[in-house]
This record gives sequence, C-alpha cells and structure tokens, in this order.
Amino acid sequence: MSKRPAFFSPQYKALFFSLIILGVVYIWLNINHESRFDSQIRQAALKYNVSPALVKAVIWRESRFKPKARGSVGEIGLMQIRELTAQEWCTDNKIKNFDPRHLFNPQTNIYVGSWYLSKMLKRYNKTDNPLPYALSDYNAGRKNVLRWSEGSAQTNSSLFLENITYPSTRRYVESVTQRSKHYERNFR
Repeated sequence: MSKRPAFFSPQYKALFFSLIILGVVYIWLNINHESRFDSQIRQAALKYNVSPALVKAVIWRESRFKPKARGSVGEIGLMQIRELTAQEWCTDNKIKNFDPRHLFNPQTNIYVGSWYLSKMLKRYNKTDNPLPYALSDYNAGRKNVLRWSEGSAQTNSSLFLENITYPSTRRYVESVTQRSKHYERNFR
C-alpha cells in the first residue's frame, strides 16, 4: 500500500489554503489602499489639466499613499510638497491664511501637487516630451534640469534622460512614468 506524501496531509492543505486566502486579502487591501484618493486625484487633475494617472503615480512614488509622510528636507504629505511650493500655490489661487499643516490634508496636498505638476509640464512644453523634464524638476529641482538640458537635450527628451547625472532622479522619472501607465486604466 502506497503512502500519500506529507504535502497532501490535512495540515498542509489547511496551510496552503490559508496562504492563498492571505494573499487574496493582501492584494485586495493593497488595491483599496491605492484607490482611496482617486476622487480627489480626479478632481485636482481636472482642475489643473494634468493626467490623473500621473498624479497618482507621483503619490505612489513620493509617499506610497501615506498622508502623514514627511521627507528629509521638509516635504510634507502624499505628494511631498515643500512649504514654499504651497505658498506659491496660495498666491496663484488667492488663498489666504494657509498653514503648512494643511498639507497633511490629502485633498489640499493633491491640489497643490497637481498644480505644481501642471506648472512643471507647462515650463517644458517646447520639448518633444515635457514629462521627463517636469518629473526631473519635481524630484531634483530646476537648477539640475537646466544643467542636464544643454545643447540638443533642451528639446530632445531622450538626450535629456541620458544627461541626468543623478541615478536616483533617472530611476524616479522611469518609475513614475511606468507607474503612470499602470494607473491609466483606473481613470478611463
């Protein structure tokens, strides 16, 4: 008489099905975690004429959807906004009595970040693809973008990407661009 392998024992079957259930729950929670700000993203993206998938991808990269996130040099919230950027947004939108703590509010943070992304995309609208320039500016600042966009790289995004000397910024541009494509289906 042949003996069944231990893998088919009731204990292993229970463990196997428990792992499957945990995996499904994890995926479900992760999807819900990433979708909880979609309506605010949609509203802000519409107001500032940017792709909601791009806004969501920046949030994913900057904070992994944590509204209370803080960066190492003072960035705040979902889109890791600096206080100076928030003040520019307030001036541009005629908002008074702004407190930097408002950046921990997801809706406010998403509006400021979407406004800033829109501003960056417009800044580089004379290029063949403003996205790498805008994302590099968002991540590393205008001074570095100007340094990396010399000669033909002023308008040729492929050459510009080659000129980026910060590997972390190049990875940032690539990951946000890819994640944005991933999120496009959420906003159709």
